[in-house]
Amino acid sequence: MSLFGVQTAGDVRRATPLAERMRPRNLDEYIGQQHLLGPGRPLRIQIEQDDASSMIFWGPPGVGKTTLAKIIAATTQATFIEFSAVLSGIKEIKQVMVDAEKAAQFGSRTILFVDEIHRFNKAQQDAFLPYVERGTVRLIGATTENPSFEIIRALLSRCRVYTLQALTEADLLTLLQRALADEPRGLANLHLTVDDDALEMIASYASGDGRGALNTLEISSKLASAAQTGHVNKEVVSEALQQRILLYDKAGEEHYNLISALHKSIRNSDAQATLYWLGRMLKAGEDPLYVARRLVRMASEDIGLAAPEALNLTLSARDAVDFLGAPEGDLALAQAAVYLALAPKSNSLYTAWNDVMADIEATRADPVPLHLRNAPTRLMESLDYGKGYKYAHDEEGRVADMDCLPASLHGRAYYQPTQEGREKMLALRMEEVQRIRESKHGKPD
Repeated sequence: MSLFGVQTAGDVRRATPLAERMRPRNLDEYIGQQHLLGPGRPLRIQIEQDDASSMIFWGPPGVGKTTLAKIIAATTQATFIEFSAVLSGIKEIKQVMVDAEKAAQFGSRTILFVDEIHRFNKAQQDAFLPYVERGTVRLIGATTENPSFEIIRALLSRCRVYTLQALTEADLLTLLQRALADEPRGLANLHLTVDDDALEMIASYASGDGRGALNTLEISSKLASAAQTGHVNKEVVSEALQQRILLYDKAGEEHYNLISALHKSIRNSDAQATLYWLGRMLKAGEDPLYVARRLVRMASEDIGLAAPEALNLTLSARDAVDFLGAPEGDLALAQAAVYLALAPKSNSLYTAWNDVMADIEATRADPVPLHLRNAPTRLMESLDYGKGYKYAHDEEGRVADMDCLPASLHGRAYYQPTQEGREKMLALRMEEVQRIRESKHGKPD
């Protein structure tokens, strides 16, 4: 008997990961991204109208970027060619473009999907430009990195950028239940009994990653089958999650689960869990500078002005890691992480910033009020630039009765300090400023 005998369809199915088998085949099966794919939403309209524009999908791993590209190809009856920016170079790119150009002469359309497009350098990205410009291919790029920083401007201007969001826990539960009920592609033939709280645990730990959730379910099903119980409970899921973490790949996707655990432990002021999850990441080989960057983010997002020194401490930890390297620099990360965990918490600044960004997006871009403008020329002065401006240092209490927001946003309050840490003092200062301003309101200059 040949060692390389013919594989049956069942053999192939068993060798294919559950996440791949359950990949949605059309928009009706696709889960999540309703802000893009719901009725009347922009990407849905583009697909339904067969708009041939190139596009970039930006979002975290496991949210359906590759799947969506394949669905678009199937829906628009285009040839789908998949590239990995890790494995492909300019030679391969140009050959595909030449083939696509020949196919276009016979009325055939080509979608070129480039995974991790941010890994292509400038010269490689430049190679796409003439073909995208002529419409020889429809480029769909996928990236986990901000396209503004990682994709050249010329290519970005020729593509529409769609931001995909992490799947919600409700989305993940739907995904898991569908896999359990599907016999030809899923796990229905195993006749498993799965506790609801076990599925909820998988959805929670997946941190919005659909592929990660299905991988955990598949490992759990194998453990339950090996135990000859066919029963998946929280204990089985815990064991499956542990096995996934032990197989952790710092360049892959599992680190998102661990960084989520670290972040949430810090946010919950749990110093013990903070040290544990930090240790797990570093022991598994995670890049210490990646952890340092996340700690800097947490200092602003979860602590903010309640303990503003947290930002300085995390930046110092980053410098220590850069200077010392691992493992010597790991202790600096531990120091910063524990401080963040025990520091007073406030997301007031984070919330205020999000509100500001929402207002900028939703309201008209009002011109800067005249009294806030400089008037370096006589013409500008004649146009009332700077008229009515009050120099705060010359005012009583160093606060002027003067509106600095555009008129359409008069009275808008973004930053609302808490009573935690230093923010308690900032809240008192804001009240003082308001009293001084009100005391001057209506007084003649």
